[in-house]
Amino acid sequence: MTRDVWSKLLPAVIIASLPAVAAPQTAEPAPGVTAPVIYTAEVDSAIHPVSAEYMIQTMDRADAVGAALVVFTLRTPGGLVDSTRDIVARMLASKTPVAVFVGPAGARAASAGFMLTIAADVAAMAPGTHIGAAHPVQPGAPEMDETMTQKAAQDVAAWVRTLAAGRGRNVELAERAVNESRAFTEQEALAATPPLVDLLATDVTDLLAKLDGRTVRRFEGATVVLETTGASLVAVEMTQRQRILSAIANPNIAFMLLSLGVLGLTIELWSPGAILPGIVGGVSLLLAFFALQMLPVNYAGLLLILLGLLLLGLEIKVTSYGMLTVGGVISLVFGSMILIDAPEPELQLSLQFVVPVVIGFTAIGVFLVRLALVAQRMRSVTGESGMVGAVADVLQPIAPDRPGQVRAHGEIWRAAAPEAIDAGARVRVTGIEGLTLTVEKM
Repeated sequence: MTRDVWSKLLPAVIIASLPAVAAPQTAEPAPGVTAPVIYTAEVDSAIHPVSAEYMIQTMDRADAVGAALVVFTLRTPGGLVDSTRDIVARMLASKTPVAVFVGPAGARAASAGFMLTIAADVAAMAPGTHIGAAHPVQPGAPEMDETMTQKAAQDVAAWVRTLAAGRGRNVELAERAVNESRAFTEQEALAATPPLVDLLATDVTDLLAKLDGRTVRRFEGATVVLETTGASLVAVEMTQRQRILSAIANPNIAFMLLSLGVLGLTIELWSPGAILPGIVGGVSLLLAFFALQMLPVNYAGLLLILLGLLLLGLEIKVTSYGMLTVGGVISLVFGSMILIDAPEPELQLSLQFVVPVVIGFTAIGVFLVRLALVAQRMRSVTGESGMVGAVADVLQPIAPDRPGQVRAHGEIWRAAAPEAIDAGARVRVTGIEGLTLTVEKM
């Protein structure tokens, strides 16, 4: 099964398994209201199947009521090309004009966000924002050779050229954002000829004021005059399910889930029948796989993390005098540092998060190793070895040529001794043969 199939199948399975608890929404406009209706939504995350579902559902709702406009306030470091294509395809087919507003000040729409901005009917930016750096990265894929990398870049570049040409935007700069990873400030994007974006606005209210009466050319060539004065705004928020799944896609959360998953399954293998560690470990691993398939994962880093956790687990079973623990810690640290192969800080693991996790797992490993060593040094209290050395009370006298009886561990045993021992004396067990104990005086 190809990665593209998994990228759609796994999220669908996990999303379907969670309850669809809706987040608070602004009420839908009442029937008969003549004021224009504008749907607004904020996308402040990576572009992945969850955010794609959210944006597509927003456009579906706008089309269903005949809204005048959909405004997406976009802040994103980028994301999956497949999810971006799904959103763009829905944008181009939308009956309702779509505006993408990169804001507020200081925000950016990089990589996949750049493509969404170029594809929108209206592209707007706030002061102090930037877009671009859209060179394709294949999340979860092995390192591609130069030819495959060039093919992927050219494929995305051709797609962006098509979108920019269809929207009347600067085709050359759009292509350079892909092939050369160029980024553009709001002033550079607006001053280009033709521009990359349509206008600047401080916020959504300012954007709607500037769009009132503006003629927008749709992708298929039709024109629409936007009416935003006195519009009824409908804010669409993510459902609770979407919020949870979007949070899981955070690299730090994915790392934590991966670590918990491996640890839980390892504990279940150490103590079969514990059940809870196995359940927690299995669920954590599935959620980690869901998150990692949305991120640009370096497989060498992933294997180093798994090796580190394995070495910490083997320390409990193998006597290595701490060498396995040291190797496990080193493997965990270096694996965590190279796990996420992305230049964007938002898509990278934080050392402030990784170090405490590694220290925590190391402490757990050392604690379990200590328990194992203490248990090995303790005298056995069961079986034949547990009986030798035990103290017993003589119930029937013992003679060298005639065994007697003793009580040991609450049980009555036949006992023999090389010397005579009277009843009531205390003896120590020195050996066991069949059901007869060999004892001696205390």
